[in-house]
Amino acid sequence: MEKRRFGRTGHMSTVAIFGAYAFLKATQAEVDAVMEGVISAGVNHIDVAPSYGEAEACLGPWLGRERDRFFLGCKTLERSKEGAAAEMRESLDRLQVDNIDLYQFHQVDRIEQVNQITEPGGALEAVLEARDKSLTRYIGITGHVPATLSYALDCFEFDSVLFPYNFIQASEPGYQNAFLELMGKCRTRDIGVMIIKSVTKGPWGKQTPTHNTWYEPFLNREEIQRCVNFVLSQDITGICTAGDSGLLPPFLEACENYTRLEAVEQESLVRSAAGVYEPMFFSHREPEGLDQEFV
Repeated sequence: MEKRRFGRTGHMSTVAIFGAYAFLKATQAEVDAVMEGVISAGVNHIDVAPSYGEAEACLGPWLGRERDRFFLGCKTLERSKEGAAAEMRESLDRLQVDNIDLYQFHQVDRIEQVNQITEPGGALEAVLEARDKSLTRYIGITGHVPATLSYALDCFEFDSVLFPYNFIQASEPGYQNAFLELMGKCRTRDIGVMIIKSVTKGPWGKQTPTHNTWYEPFLNREEIQRCVNFVLSQDITGICTAGDSGLLPPFLEACENYTRLEAVEQESLVRSAAGVYEPMFFSHREPEGLDQEFV
C-alpha cells in the first residue's frame, strides 16, 4: 500500500489510516479479526478516541504487543486544561501505551471552541505540557468545518488536521472554496492532512441505518474505488477507514488499488454529483447534531 509523508511529523503513513470507531460495539474476538486484517494489509497508522465506546480498551492488548508497528493518534473532546490532562491519562492507561504520537482536539467546529482551547487554562496548555513530558509528540485538530480549522491554524501551529471531504462535498461551492483555502495553508506550513467521510453517499434521513456510520455509505466496490481514487488524488496524507468494520475489506482493497484521477476526471466526477447527491456539510452553516459523534 502506498505511503505518504504525514506533514512535518515526517512519518510515512499508509494512505489507509485505520479508524477505530469501527470498534464502538465490537467484541474482543471481532477486534482481533479486524486487527489481523489491518496488519496484513500493512496499515501503519491508527486513529482512536475515548468517545469511541470501548475501542481504546479493545486496542490496548494489541498496542501492548504491537506499539512499534503503528503511528498512534488519539483525541479529546475536553476543552479545559484539567479535563484534557485527565482524559489523556485515561487514554494512555486504556491503550496500554506510554505515549501517543499525535494528540488531537476532537470535533472543533465553532470558532468559540478554538478560542476556548487556546485561551489561558484551555486544553492546549495540558497538551503542551504533555508534549514536554514526551507523552505525545505532535498536536492536531479535527472538525467538520474547514473555515474553522483554517482559523485554528492561525491561532496555533498544529501538526495535523482531520476533516470530511469527498466528490459530493466538492460539488458544494462554498465548502470547496473553504477546502482549497485550508489545503493551501496546510501545504505552505507542512501540516499533515487526514480525510474522513470519503465514501459518504448522503445523510440517512428517515432511513434506518444499516451500517455503523453516521452517514449512508457507498457499498458497491466500484463506487468505493471511485470515492477513494478521488480523495487520494488530492494533496493529502491519507483517509480514515469507515466506521463500520464490514466496510473495511473493500476500503483497504480500494486503497491498495488506488489510481490517481487526472484533473478532468475529478471535475467530471464532481459535476456528476450536482443535483444527484446531497452534501453532508455546508460552508455557511454548522453541521446539525454537533452533540453526536461524526464518523
